[in-house]
Amino acid sequence: MVDATNTGYIFFDDPIKYYNAMLDDVLAAKEYVYIETYKFGHQTIGIKFRDAITQKAREGVEIKVLVDSWGSSSLPNDFFDDLKAAGGQVRVFQKIKINFDFFTRGHRRNHRKLLLIDDKITYLGSSNLTEYNIIWRESMLRIVGGIVHEFKKIFFQDFIIYNKYIRYKRRLTQSLHFKTCEIVRDVPSVTRQKIKKRYELLIRGAIKEIIIETPYFLPGFKLRKALINAANRGVTVKVIIPQNSDVRMVNILHGRYLKMLHNHNIQFLYFQKHNLHAKILLFDNKIFSIGSPNFDYRSFRYMHEIALIGSKPEITSLIKQHIAETIELCKPFDYEAWLRRPMIQKLFEWLLLPLRHLL
Repeated sequence: MVDATNTGYIFFDDPIKYYNAMLDDVLAAKEYVYIETYKFGHQTIGIKFRDAITQKAREGVEIKVLVDSWGSSSLPNDFFDDLKAAGGQVRVFQKIKINFDFFTRGHRRNHRKLLLIDDKITYLGSSNLTEYNIIWRESMLRIVGGIVHEFKKIFFQDFIIYNKYIRYKRRLTQSLHFKTCEIVRDVPSVTRQKIKKRYELLIRGAIKEIIIETPYFLPGFKLRKALINAANRGVTVKVIIPQNSDVRMVNILHGRYLKMLHNHNIQFLYFQKHNLHAKILLFDNKIFSIGSPNFDYRSFRYMHEIALIGSKPEITSLIKQHIAETIELCKPFDYEAWLRRPMIQKLFEWLLLPLRHLL
């Protein structure tokens, strides 16, 4: 945890500390608690949050919960019954249906992670409300005051369209600008992809250094080209990924890009301690991005995502400290060892390539 309480920001990379802080804030709520998350677990962590918001609902606090039907598919049907009986509202985003467009439509998920409390506190970042990630390294930002009202508007838009098949609409992707930061969001689209395009612009504008911290690194052609061009003009490009993520196929598939990018002086660092699930970008030690999107096709093309991008010094400082601590737990990519990887791994890299948009 990195603390800048005097400025209204706290950065969490330890889920246990994040969960405890969030529970404290929820239990102190007086007016409302809104939760939007991809995964809501039904084990210890999920039960604690469910019981906390149920208690607040019984006290008269307005409770709204939006979970994704794919990400939270393991939830028992009666999991939120007591919360609903106490007056809380629970909506399940885009229930999975078998139809002619199931293969691609099923991937159009709400991947955003937001917690809003009393027009005072916003949490956003990478972490779901689940048990299995309590030892992972995450990236969650707690914001007091400021732009909470804008996140509230976004939450209500998502809460209203929870059961609708969404095509691109400007009002659902309009960036919200502030003095030193902006909220950038996406809905599923093959061509629009506002977050990806913003990243391309930031990469092209970088002068000294680009740092990408992501659990899943599967960049499309334009992002790869932008990173290569940046490295060729002398920008230091570092990509931090887990040695072993929770998605085995992604671990195999990103090998297709390592040789090409390594040969253009892009540095890869492998996180060694458990799994890295943080989703952070930092440009020239000044401009940051923190939010829900992974650095891959699926996030940019199919997901409802949200990111806070800007140059607010207090947030930049917290993210720089987090990245420095992350790098201490990494080892450099060993190119020579990678060349000696088993033939079966090379075969699977080739076989999985057509599925890269869905991983």
